[in-house]
Amino acid sequence: MLITPTMKRLSTFALVAALAICCTFSATAQDKVIKKIIETGTTDNRTMEHADFLANRIGGRLIGSAALTEAEAWVKEQFESWGLEVMVQEAGEINVGFNRGPWFGRMLSEDGMNLHFATPSYTAGTRGKQTGHVLIEPKSRREFERMKGALKGAWVLLEAESDGMAINTTDAANQKRAEVIAKNEEIDRENNEIRRWNYEHRDAEPRKLKEYEKSVAPFYKEMVEAGVLGFIRSAAVPLKIMYDRAGCYDITMETLPTVCDIMLDEAQFKTIKQKVQRKDIFQLEFDIRNHFYRGPVKYHNVIGILRGSKYPKEYVMAGGHLDAYDGGSGAVDDGNGVSVTMEAARLLATSGAKPKRTILFCVWTGEEFGLLGSKFFVENKTVPLEKISNYINRDGGPLCATSVTVPPAMYDDYVSICKPLENLNPDFPFTVNKREGQPQARPTRAGGSDHAHFAMNGVPTIGFRETDPKGYNFEYGEIWHTERDIFNKLIPEYMEHSAMVTAVVLYGIANLDHLLSRDGLYK
Repeated sequence: MLITPTMKRLSTFALVAALAICCTFSATAQDKVIKKIIETGTTDNRTMEHADFLANRIGGRLIGSAALTEAEAWVKEQFESWGLEVMVQEAGEINVGFNRGPWFGRMLSEDGMNLHFATPSYTAGTRGKQTGHVLIEPKSRREFERMKGALKGAWVLLEAESDGMAINTTDAANQKRAEVIAKNEEIDRENNEIRRWNYEHRDAEPRKLKEYEKSVAPFYKEMVEAGVLGFIRSAAVPLKIMYDRAGCYDITMETLPTVCDIMLDEAQFKTIKQKVQRKDIFQLEFDIRNHFYRGPVKYHNVIGILRGSKYPKEYVMAGGHLDAYDGGSGAVDDGNGVSVTMEAARLLATSGAKPKRTILFCVWTGEEFGLLGSKFFVENKTVPLEKISNYINRDGGPLCATSVTVPPAMYDDYVSICKPLENLNPDFPFTVNKREGQPQARPTRAGGSDHAHFAMNGVPTIGFRETDPKGYNFEYGEIWHTERDIFNKLIPEYMEHSAMVTAVVLYGIANLDHLLSRDGLYK
Protein backbone atom coordinates (compact mmCIF):
# COMPACT_ATOMS: atom_id res chain seq x y z
CA MET A 1 0.00 0.00 0.00
CA LEU A 2 1.24 3.46 -0.91
CA ILE A 3 1.75 5.74 2.13
CA THR A 4 1.11 9.37 1.28
CA PRO A 5 2.48 12.41 3.22
CA THR A 6 -1.06 13.09 4.41
CA MET A 7 -1.32 9.57 5.79
CA LYS A 8 2.03 10.02 7.53
CA ARG A 9 0.80 13.22 9.18
CA LEU A 10 -2.40 11.51 10.30
CA SER A 11 -0.43 8.56 11.65
CA THR A 12 1.89 10.86 13.58
CA PHE A 13 -1.09 12.80 14.90
CA ALA A 14 -2.78 9.58 16.03
CA LEU A 15 0.38 8.43 17.82
CA VAL A 16 0.76 11.77 19.61
CA ALA A 17 -2.92 11.72 20.53
CA ALA A 18 -2.65 8.18 21.84
CA LEU A 19 0.38 9.08 23.93
CA ALA A 20 -1.42 12.14 25.28
CA ILE A 21 -4.45 10.05 26.21
CA CYS A 22 -2.17 7.47 27.83
CA CYS A 23 -0.29 10.13 29.81
CA THR A 24 -3.57 11.78 30.85
CA PHE A 25 -4.94 8.42 31.99
CA SER A 26 -1.71 7.70 33.88
CA ALA A 27 -1.73 11.11 35.56
CA THR A 28 -5.42 10.73 36.44
CA ALA A 29 -4.78 7.29 37.95
CA GLN A 30 -1.90 8.69 39.95
CA ASP A 31 -4.04 11.59 41.18
CA LYS A 32 -6.72 9.13 42.32
CA VAL A 33 -4.16 7.14 44.29
CA ILE A 34 -2.77 10.27 45.97
CA LYS A 35 -6.31 11.40 46.77
CA LYS A 36 -7.10 8.00 48.30
CA ILE A 37 -3.88 8.01 50.37
CA ILE A 38 -4.73 11.42 51.80
CA GLU A 39 -8.39 10.55 52.37
CA THR A 40 -7.59 7.30 54.21
CA GLY A 41 -4.68 8.87 56.08
CA THR A 42 -6.95 11.68 57.27
CA THR A 43 -10.06 9.67 58.24
CA ASP A 44 -8.68 6.23 59.12
CA ASN A 45 -5.04 6.64 60.09
CA ARG A 46 -3.77 3.62 62.00
CA THR A 47 -0.22 4.69 62.78
CA MET A 48 -0.90 4.79 66.50
CA GLU A 49 -2.58 1.38 66.43
CA HIS A 50 0.67 -0.07 65.11
CA ALA A 51 2.65 1.85 67.74
CA ASP A 52 0.33 0.70 70.54
CA PHE A 53 0.69 -2.95 69.59
CA LEU A 54 4.47 -2.75 69.37
CA ALA A 55 5.00 -0.82 72.60
CA ASN A 56 2.17 -1.98 74.84
CA ARG A 57 1.23 -5.45 73.63
CA ILE A 58 4.75 -6.65 72.81
CA GLY A 59 7.13 -4.20 74.53
CA GLY A 60 10.93 -4.00 74.42
CA ARG A 61 12.24 -6.07 71.52
CA LEU A 62 15.83 -7.05 72.13
CA ILE A 63 17.78 -9.35 69.81
CA GLY A 64 17.37 -12.88 71.18
CA SER A 65 14.12 -12.10 73.01
CA ALA A 66 10.77 -13.78 72.53
CA ALA A 67 9.35 -10.26 72.12
CA LEU A 68 11.40 -9.61 68.97
CA THR A 69 10.45 -12.97 67.50
CA GLU A 70 6.78 -12.19 68.17
CA ALA A 71 7.11 -8.70 66.68
CA GLU A 72 8.66 -10.09 63.48
CA ALA A 73 5.74 -12.48 63.04
CA TRP A 74 3.23 -9.69 63.69
CA VAL A 75 4.80 -7.31 61.14
CA LYS A 76 4.81 -10.08 58.51
CA GLU A 77 1.16 -10.84 59.26
CA GLN A 78 0.20 -7.17 58.91
CA PHE A 79 1.99 -6.74 55.59
CA GLU A 80 0.31 -9.86 54.20
CA SER A 81 -3.12 -8.73 55.40
CA TRP A 82 -2.72 -5.58 53.26
CA GLY A 83 -1.91 -7.64 50.18
CA LEU A 84 1.84 -7.03 50.09
CA GLU A 85 4.42 -9.61 49.18
CA VAL A 86 6.74 -10.26 52.13
CA MET A 87 10.41 -11.20 52.28
CA VAL A 88 11.72 -12.46 55.63
CA GLN A 89 15.50 -12.27 55.60
CA GLU A 90 17.55 -14.05 58.26
CA ALA A 91 20.24 -11.58 59.31
CA GLY A 92 21.98 -13.53 62.08
CA GLU A 93 21.64 -15.50 65.28
CA ILE A 94 22.70 -15.38 68.92
CA ASN A 95 23.71 -18.36 71.08
CA VAL A 96 21.38 -17.70 73.99
CA GLY A 97 18.04 -15.93 74.27
CA PHE A 98 17.21 -13.34 76.94
CA ASN A 99 13.83 -12.35 78.36
CA ARG A 100 13.41 -9.66 80.99
CA GLY A 101 10.92 -10.12 83.79
CA PRO A 102 9.95 -7.66 86.57
CA TRP A 103 12.55 -6.26 88.95
CA PHE A 104 12.24 -4.94 92.51
CA GLY A 105 14.59 -3.59 95.16
CA ARG A 106 14.53 -1.86 98.52
CA MET A 107 16.75 -0.66 101.33
CA LEU A 108 15.99 -2.36 104.64
CA SER A 109 16.52 0.10 107.50
CA GLU A 110 14.63 2.57 109.69
CA ASP A 111 14.76 5.05 106.81
CA GLY A 112 14.24 2.37 104.18
CA MET A 113 13.15 3.12 100.63
CA ASN A 114 12.17 1.44 97.40
CA LEU A 115 15.07 1.47 94.97
CA HIS A 116 15.01 2.94 91.47
CA PHE A 117 17.36 0.78 89.41
CA ALA A 118 17.77 -1.45 86.36
CA THR A 119 20.16 -4.00 84.89
CA PRO A 120 21.66 -4.25 81.39
CA SER A 121 20.25 -6.97 79.19
CA TYR A 122 22.09 -10.28 79.09
CA THR A 123 23.20 -9.91 82.72
CA ALA A 124 22.31 -12.08 85.71
CA GLY A 125 19.19 -11.86 87.80
CA THR A 126 18.86 -12.86 91.43
CA ARG A 127 17.87 -16.26 92.79
CA GLY A 128 14.56 -15.06 94.14
CA LYS A 129 14.82 -12.31 96.75
CA GLN A 130 18.42 -11.85 97.84
CA THR A 131 19.35 -9.72 100.83
CA GLY A 132 22.82 -8.64 101.87
CA HIS A 133 24.99 -6.01 103.48
CA VAL A 134 26.78 -3.33 101.44
CA LEU A 135 30.49 -2.64 100.92
CA ILE A 136 32.50 -0.16 98.88
CA GLU A 137 34.86 -1.84 96.40
CA PRO A 138 38.54 -2.20 97.27
CA LYS A 139 40.99 -0.05 95.32
CA SER A 140 44.24 -1.80 96.27
CA ARG A 141 45.41 -5.30 97.06
CA ARG A 142 45.85 -4.27 100.70
CA GLU A 143 42.19 -3.17 100.87
CA PHE A 144 41.02 -6.36 99.17
CA GLU A 145 42.90 -8.59 101.60
CA ARG A 146 41.44 -6.68 104.53
CA MET A 147 37.82 -7.16 103.40
CA LYS A 148 37.81 -10.36 101.31
CA GLY A 149 36.06 -12.39 104.02
CA ALA A 150 33.24 -9.84 104.24
CA LEU A 151 32.56 -9.92 100.50
CA LYS A 152 30.57 -13.13 100.65
CA GLY A 153 26.86 -12.27 100.39
CA ALA A 154 27.53 -8.54 99.91
CA TRP A 155 26.32 -5.95 97.43
CA VAL A 156 29.38 -3.96 96.31
CA LEU A 157 29.29 -0.27 95.36
CA LEU A 158 31.61 0.55 92.44
CA GLU A 159 33.35 3.86 91.88
CA ALA A 160 32.83 3.87 88.10
CA GLU A 161 29.52 5.34 86.96
CA SER A 162 27.21 3.44 84.62
CA ASP A 163 27.05 4.25 80.91
CA GLY A 164 24.16 1.84 80.35
CA MET A 165 26.36 -1.01 79.18
CA ALA A 166 27.15 -4.09 81.26
CA ILE A 167 30.45 -4.44 83.08
CA ASN A 168 32.96 -5.87 80.61
CA THR A 169 34.07 -9.28 81.87
CA THR A 170 36.05 -10.48 78.87
CA ASP A 171 39.65 -11.70 79.10
CA ALA A 172 40.83 -8.45 77.50
CA ALA A 173 39.03 -6.40 80.16
CA ASN A 174 40.45 -8.58 82.93
CA GLN A 175 43.95 -8.03 81.54
CA LYS A 176 43.42 -4.27 81.76
CA ARG A 177 42.20 -4.72 85.33
CA ALA A 178 45.39 -6.60 86.17
CA GLU A 179 47.42 -3.69 84.78
CA VAL A 180 45.43 -1.21 86.88
CA ILE A 181 45.90 -3.35 90.01
CA ALA A 182 49.67 -3.38 89.41
CA LYS A 183 49.73 0.43 89.03
CA ASN A 184 47.60 0.88 92.11
CA GLU A 185 49.95 -1.37 94.09
CA GLU A 186 52.72 1.06 93.30
CA ILE A 187 50.52 4.06 94.18
CA ASP A 188 49.51 2.36 97.41
CA ARG A 189 53.16 1.93 98.43
CA GLU A 190 53.87 5.57 97.63
CA ASN A 191 50.81 6.68 99.60
CA ASN A 192 51.97 4.68 102.61
CA GLU A 193 55.30 6.49 102.45
CA ILE A 194 53.48 9.83 102.20
CA ARG A 195 51.34 8.95 105.22
CA ARG A 196 54.44 8.02 107.19
CA TRP A 197 56.19 11.24 106.16
CA ASN A 198 53.14 13.33 107.11
CA TYR A 199 53.04 11.62 110.52
CA GLU A 200 56.72 12.27 111.14
CA HIS A 201 56.53 15.88 109.93
CA ARG A 202 53.30 17.01 111.52
CA ASP A 203 54.49 20.61 111.74
CA ALA A 204 55.12 20.82 107.98
CA GLU A 205 52.53 21.25 105.22
CA PRO A 206 51.20 17.73 104.52
CA ARG A 207 51.95 16.04 101.22
CA LYS A 208 48.93 15.06 99.15
CA LEU A 209 48.10 11.41 98.58
CA LYS A 210 48.17 10.17 94.99
CA GLU A 211 44.89 9.15 93.36
CA TYR A 212 44.38 5.54 92.37
CA GLU A 213 44.02 4.60 88.69
CA LYS A 214 40.33 4.29 87.84
CA SER A 215 38.82 1.19 86.31
CA VAL A 216 35.47 -0.61 86.35
CA ALA A 217 35.89 -2.93 89.34
CA PRO A 218 39.64 -3.72 89.19
CA PHE A 219 39.10 -6.65 91.58
CA TYR A 220 36.01 -7.90 89.69
CA LYS A 221 37.22 -11.48 89.28
CA GLU A 222 38.47 -11.76 92.86
CA MET A 223 35.22 -10.34 94.27
CA VAL A 224 33.11 -12.78 92.22
CA GLU A 225 35.23 -15.66 93.51
CA ALA A 226 34.74 -14.32 97.06
CA GLY A 227 30.95 -14.72 96.68
CA VAL A 228 29.47 -11.24 96.18
CA LEU A 229 25.77 -11.03 95.29
CA GLY A 230 26.27 -8.24 92.78
CA PHE A 231 27.75 -4.90 91.82
CA ILE A 232 26.03 -1.51 91.98
CA ARG A 233 26.98 1.54 89.93
CA SER A 234 25.64 5.07 90.11
CA ALA A 235 23.49 6.03 87.11
CA ALA A 236 22.04 9.32 85.94
CA VAL A 237 18.25 9.61 85.67
CA PRO A 238 16.52 8.66 83.43
CA LEU A 239 18.35 5.37 83.65
CA LYS A 240 20.05 4.29 80.44
CA ILE A 241 19.52 0.53 80.08
CA MET A 242 21.50 -1.22 77.36
CA TYR A 243 23.18 -4.64 77.19
CA ASP A 244 26.33 -6.73 77.56
CA ARG A 245 27.95 -5.57 74.34
CA ALA A 246 31.25 -7.36 75.00
CA GLY A 247 29.91 -10.73 76.05
CA CYS A 248 26.37 -11.41 74.85
CA TYR A 249 27.40 -13.28 71.70
CA ASP A 250 29.84 -15.50 73.58
CA ILE A 251 27.48 -16.58 76.38
CA THR A 252 26.33 -20.19 76.36
CA MET A 253 23.90 -22.01 78.65
CA GLU A 254 26.97 -23.42 80.38
CA THR A 255 28.61 -20.02 80.94
CA LEU A 256 25.69 -17.80 81.96
CA PRO A 257 26.51 -14.76 84.11
CA THR A 258 25.98 -15.35 87.83
CA VAL A 259 26.52 -11.98 89.50
CA CYS A 260 24.08 -9.05 89.26
CA ASP A 261 25.07 -5.84 87.48
CA ILE A 262 22.87 -3.08 88.92
CA MET A 263 22.55 0.56 87.79
CA LEU A 264 21.10 2.60 90.66
CA ASP A 265 19.57 6.08 90.69
CA GLU A 266 22.50 8.42 91.42
CA ALA A 267 20.73 10.13 94.35
CA GLN A 268 19.99 6.82 96.03
CA PHE A 269 23.52 5.60 95.33
CA LYS A 270 24.91 8.66 97.10
CA THR A 271 22.67 8.07 100.12
CA ILE A 272 23.65 4.40 100.38
CA LYS A 273 27.35 5.16 99.99
CA GLN A 274 27.16 7.69 102.83
CA LYS A 275 25.49 5.10 105.05
CA VAL A 276 28.29 2.62 104.30
CA GLN A 277 30.93 5.24 105.10
CA ARG A 278 29.19 5.99 108.41
CA LYS A 279 29.04 2.23 109.06
CA ASP A 280 25.27 2.34 109.52
CA ILE A 281 23.54 -1.00 109.93
CA PHE A 282 21.25 -1.72 106.95
CA GLN A 283 20.77 -4.16 104.08
CA LEU A 284 19.65 -4.11 100.45
CA GLU A 285 17.17 -6.58 99.02
CA PHE A 286 16.78 -7.25 95.27
CA ASP A 287 14.47 -9.48 93.24
CA ILE A 288 15.60 -9.36 89.59
CA ARG A 289 14.00 -11.72 87.08
CA ASN A 290 16.38 -11.87 84.13
CA HIS A 291 15.80 -15.11 82.24
CA PHE A 292 17.92 -16.95 79.65
CA TYR A 293 16.87 -19.70 77.25
CA ARG A 294 18.70 -22.05 74.94
CA GLY A 295 19.41 -20.87 71.40
CA PRO A 296 20.43 -20.29 68.78
CA VAL A 297 17.86 -17.52 68.39
CA LYS A 298 17.65 -16.08 64.89
CA TYR A 299 16.69 -12.51 64.04
CA HIS A 300 15.23 -11.25 60.76
CA ASN A 301 14.51 -8.31 58.49
CA VAL A 302 10.85 -8.21 57.46
CA ILE A 303 10.30 -6.43 54.15
CA GLY A 304 6.94 -5.61 52.58
CA ILE A 305 6.99 -5.44 48.79
CA LEU A 306 4.69 -3.46 46.49
CA ARG A 307 5.85 -4.74 43.12
CA GLY A 308 6.52 -2.25 40.32
CA SER A 309 4.41 -2.48 37.16
CA LYS A 310 6.96 -1.10 34.68
CA TYR A 311 10.38 -1.19 36.38
CA PRO A 312 10.03 -4.04 38.88
CA LYS A 313 13.81 -4.29 39.32
CA GLU A 314 14.21 -0.66 40.32
CA TYR A 315 13.43 0.31 43.90
CA VAL A 316 12.27 3.00 46.28
CA MET A 317 12.66 2.18 49.97
CA ALA A 318 11.59 3.35 53.42
CA GLY A 319 12.29 1.81 56.79
CA GLY A 320 12.91 1.78 60.53
CA HIS A 321 14.27 -0.77 62.98
CA LEU A 322 12.12 -3.23 64.92
CA ASP A 323 14.60 -4.19 67.63
CA ALA A 324 14.62 -2.06 70.77
CA TYR A 325 16.16 -2.03 74.23
CA ASP A 326 13.90 -3.51 76.88
CA GLY A 327 14.26 -1.11 79.81
CA GLY A 328 11.40 0.86 78.24
CA SER A 329 9.02 -0.40 75.57
CA GLY A 330 10.81 0.76 72.41
CA ALA A 331 7.91 3.05 71.53
CA VAL A 332 10.02 5.90 70.15
CA ASP A 333 13.29 4.13 69.30
CA ASP A 334 12.19 2.84 66.93
CA GLY A 335 8.55 1.85 67.25
CA ASN A 336 7.95 5.34 65.89
CA GLY A 337 9.85 4.64 62.66
CA VAL A 338 8.35 1.18 62.20
CA SER A 339 4.80 2.42 62.81
CA VAL A 340 5.12 5.27 60.30
CA THR A 341 6.66 2.93 57.71
CA MET A 342 3.94 0.34 58.25
CA GLU A 343 1.16 2.90 57.89
CA ALA A 344 2.73 4.27 54.70
CA ALA A 345 2.69 0.68 53.42
CA ARG A 346 -0.97 0.23 54.37
CA LEU A 347 -2.01 3.54 52.81
CA LEU A 348 -0.36 2.63 49.53
CA ALA A 349 -1.47 -1.01 49.52
CA THR A 350 -5.12 -0.13 50.16
CA SER A 351 -5.23 2.83 47.76
CA GLY A 352 -5.03 0.74 44.60
CA ALA A 353 -1.50 1.98 43.93
CA LYS A 354 0.33 0.36 41.02
CA PRO A 355 3.71 2.11 41.10
CA LYS A 356 6.09 1.86 38.17
CA ARG A 357 8.96 0.91 40.48
CA THR A 358 8.97 -1.58 43.31
CA ILE A 359 8.51 -0.03 46.75
CA LEU A 360 10.16 -1.82 49.70
CA PHE A 361 8.94 -1.21 53.25
CA CYS A 362 11.90 -2.32 55.35
CA VAL A 363 11.56 -3.28 59.00
CA TRP A 364 15.17 -3.88 60.02
CA THR A 365 16.58 -5.99 62.80
CA GLY A 366 19.63 -5.54 65.01
CA GLU A 367 20.11 -1.80 64.60
CA GLU A 368 20.93 -1.40 68.29
CA PHE A 369 23.56 -4.15 68.10
CA GLY A 370 25.39 -2.52 65.18
CA LEU A 371 23.06 -1.92 62.19
CA LEU A 372 23.06 -5.68 61.64
CA GLY A 373 19.92 -6.03 59.53
CA SER A 374 20.50 -3.19 57.08
CA LYS A 375 24.19 -4.11 56.83
CA PHE A 376 23.21 -7.67 55.91
CA PHE A 377 20.77 -6.38 53.25
CA VAL A 378 23.45 -4.18 51.66
CA GLU A 379 26.43 -6.51 51.90
CA ASN A 380 24.47 -9.46 50.50
CA LYS A 381 23.27 -7.34 47.57
CA THR A 382 19.63 -8.20 48.20
CA VAL A 383 18.80 -5.76 45.41
CA PRO A 384 21.24 -4.00 43.05
CA LEU A 385 22.32 -0.87 44.91
CA GLU A 386 22.61 1.14 41.70
CA LYS A 387 18.90 0.49 41.10
CA ILE A 388 17.74 2.09 44.36
CA SER A 389 16.30 5.52 43.61
CA ASN A 390 16.19 6.57 47.28
CA TYR A 391 16.02 5.12 50.80
CA ILE A 392 14.08 7.08 53.46
CA ASN A 393 15.04 6.17 57.03
CA ARG A 394 13.02 7.14 60.09
CA ASP A 395 14.79 6.64 63.42
CA GLY A 396 14.56 9.69 65.62
CA GLY A 397 11.92 11.47 67.63
CA PRO A 398 8.17 11.15 66.95
CA LEU A 399 8.31 14.46 65.11
CA CYS A 400 6.65 15.85 62.02
CA ALA A 401 8.02 15.53 58.47
CA THR A 402 7.89 19.16 57.35
CA SER A 403 10.52 19.53 54.63
CA VAL A 404 13.16 17.88 52.52
CA THR A 405 16.49 19.25 51.28
CA VAL A 406 17.85 17.75 48.07
CA PRO A 407 20.78 18.24 45.69
CA PRO A 408 20.09 20.56 42.75
CA ALA A 409 19.86 17.61 40.34
CA MET A 410 16.88 16.22 42.29
CA TYR A 411 15.15 19.52 42.98
CA ASP A 412 12.67 19.67 40.06
CA ASP A 413 11.65 16.05 40.58
CA TYR A 414 11.00 16.63 44.28
CA VAL A 415 9.02 19.82 43.66
CA SER A 416 6.73 17.82 41.40
CA ILE A 417 6.56 14.81 43.75
CA CYS A 418 5.74 16.93 46.80
CA LYS A 419 3.11 19.14 45.13
CA PRO A 420 0.23 17.26 46.85
CA LEU A 421 1.79 18.01 50.25
CA GLU A 422 1.58 21.80 49.93
CA ASN A 423 -1.97 21.96 51.29
CA LEU A 424 -2.11 18.63 53.08
CA ASN A 425 -2.26 20.24 56.52
CA PRO A 426 -1.99 24.01 57.06
CA ASP A 427 -0.52 23.36 60.52
CA PHE A 428 2.38 21.48 58.93
CA PRO A 429 3.29 23.17 55.62
CA PHE A 430 5.77 21.09 53.64
CA THR A 431 8.65 22.66 51.73
CA VAL A 432 11.28 21.40 49.28
CA ASN A 433 14.68 23.04 49.63
CA LYS A 434 17.64 23.02 47.27
CA ARG A 435 20.90 22.15 48.97
CA GLU A 436 23.41 24.98 48.93
CA GLY A 437 27.18 24.65 48.77
CA GLN A 438 29.36 21.68 47.98
CA PRO A 439 28.12 18.11 48.38
CA GLN A 440 29.34 16.18 51.39
CA ALA A 441 31.90 13.42 51.10
CA ARG A 442 30.46 9.94 50.90
CA PRO A 443 30.69 8.42 54.41
CA THR A 444 33.35 5.76 54.91
CA ARG A 445 32.23 4.47 58.31
CA ALA A 446 28.86 3.23 59.51
CA GLY A 447 27.06 5.10 62.24
CA GLY A 448 23.85 6.74 63.23
CA SER A 449 21.16 4.46 61.86
CA ASP A 450 20.14 2.07 59.10
CA HIS A 451 20.76 4.50 56.27
CA ALA A 452 24.53 4.30 56.91
CA HIS A 453 25.53 1.27 54.84
CA PHE A 454 23.40 2.51 51.93
CA ALA A 455 25.10 5.91 52.01
CA MET A 456 28.55 4.29 52.24
CA ASN A 457 27.73 2.56 48.94
CA GLY A 458 26.57 5.72 47.20
CA VAL A 459 22.82 5.13 47.49
CA PRO A 460 20.71 8.28 48.00
CA THR A 461 19.37 8.40 51.56
CA ILE A 462 17.38 11.61 51.32
CA GLY A 463 15.14 11.75 54.38
CA PHE A 464 12.73 14.32 55.76
CA ARG A 465 13.51 17.10 58.16
CA GLU A 466 11.41 16.33 61.24
CA THR A 467 10.38 19.22 63.48
CA ASP A 468 8.12 20.11 66.41
CA PRO A 469 5.96 22.89 64.90
CA LYS A 470 3.48 22.95 67.79
CA GLY A 471 6.14 23.03 70.48
CA TYR A 472 5.48 19.81 72.39
CA ASN A 473 8.97 20.02 73.95
CA PHE A 474 10.07 16.53 72.96
CA GLU A 475 13.69 15.83 73.94
CA TYR A 476 15.31 12.83 72.29
CA GLY A 477 18.03 12.55 74.95
CA GLU A 478 15.38 11.80 77.56
CA ILE A 479 14.25 8.59 75.84
CA TRP A 480 17.40 7.49 74.01
CA HIS A 481 18.05 3.96 75.33
CA THR A 482 16.40 4.85 78.64
CA GLU A 483 13.52 3.67 80.79
CA ARG A 484 11.39 6.54 79.44
CA ASP A 485 11.17 5.19 75.89
CA ILE A 486 7.46 4.52 76.34
CA PHE A 487 4.20 5.03 74.48
CA ASN A 488 3.17 8.31 76.09
CA LYS A 489 6.30 9.98 74.67
CA LEU A 490 4.86 9.60 71.15
CA ILE A 491 3.14 12.51 69.37
CA PRO A 492 0.21 11.05 67.37
CA GLU A 493 -0.59 13.96 65.05
CA TYR A 494 3.05 14.24 63.95
CA MET A 495 3.42 10.53 63.29
CA GLU A 496 0.12 10.25 61.43
CA HIS A 497 1.01 13.20 59.24
CA SER A 498 4.48 11.76 58.57
CA ALA A 499 2.98 8.45 57.45
CA MET A 500 0.96 10.27 54.77
CA VAL A 501 3.97 12.32 53.69
CA THR A 502 6.07 9.17 53.41
CA ALA A 503 3.43 7.37 51.34
CA VAL A 504 3.00 10.28 48.92
CA VAL A 505 6.73 10.78 48.41
CA LEU A 506 7.46 7.07 47.97
CA TYR A 507 4.73 6.83 45.35
CA GLY A 508 5.94 9.95 43.55
CA ILE A 509 9.54 8.71 43.35
CA ALA A 510 8.36 5.29 42.20
CA ASN A 511 6.37 6.84 39.33
CA LEU A 512 9.11 9.00 37.82
CA ASP A 513 10.16 8.00 34.32
CA HIS A 514 13.76 7.82 35.59
CA LEU A 515 15.72 7.06 38.73
CA LEU A 516 16.57 10.08 40.84
CA SER A 517 19.81 11.65 39.67
CA ARG A 518 22.88 11.02 41.81
CA ASP A 519 24.73 14.00 40.32
CA GLY A 520 26.14 16.11 43.13
CA LEU A 521 24.89 13.70 45.80
CA TYR A 522 28.36 13.04 47.20
CA LYS A 523 31.77 14.46 46.40
